[in-house]
Amino acid sequence: MPTLLLLRHGRTTANSAGLLAGRAPGVSLDAYGSAQAAALPARFAGVPLAAVVHSPLQRCAETVAPLLADRPGLPAFAEERVVECDYGEWTNRKLAELAEEPLMVTVRRQPSAAVFPGGESLRAVSARVVAAAREWDARIAAEHGQDAVWLMCTHGDNIKAIVADALGLHLDLFQRLVPHPASVSALRYGEQPLLLRFGDTGDLAEFVPDTEAAARDAAEATRSPVGGGA
Repeated sequence: MPTLLLLRHGRTTANSAGLLAGRAPGVSLDAYGSAQAAALPARFAGVPLAAVVHSPLQRCAETVAPLLADRPGLPAFAEERVVECDYGEWTNRKLAELAEEPLMVTVRRQPSAAVFPGGESLRAVSARVVAAAREWDARIAAEHGQDAVWLMCTHGDNIKAIVADALGLHLDLFQRLVPHPASVSALRYGEQPLLLRFGDTGDLAEFVPDTEAAARDAAEATRSPVGGGA
């Protein structure tokens, strides 16, 4: 089973301005987000990535650009299905204002019932991004083997939906997950999906082959879940 590394894009001008960017054009990384992206080649040093799949929006393309520049032969694919939610009339509005909208109660408490005015439902978002993640994982396994590691750079709610699906969580619980900008979450599909990391902003040494961390991780992944200890 391949290892999927889910990378949220770096901090954006919309993040720092408190706006709900959605699919609005021209939303780029801010200075801090650009620094986060510039740090990715060092964070991923030694991690044998088979491919990079990313949302076609500017902020995701900018996030993976330094990593792709550092690895010119690394295959990269823009995937429409992992684009940000279409927030419709909410696009580019201030989050402080949206907090007063009655729909926001549904978004927070029962996201499976939330449909954005003139836009998309969170249920539809979950369906498309989960399908994309699982199909790409099967493709990576077929083309690169079960030990392959691959990267998907996408958006916060998309990562929450993918992780919730892998853990068997109802979509109504996915707001309990908070992946920060430029954080990495790692999972492996299979008969029993495994969440290896969530929202990690540190080093990724455990995914470098032939290291002590990688060996420890492999041992933990194969250990019986019964009587797992503290």
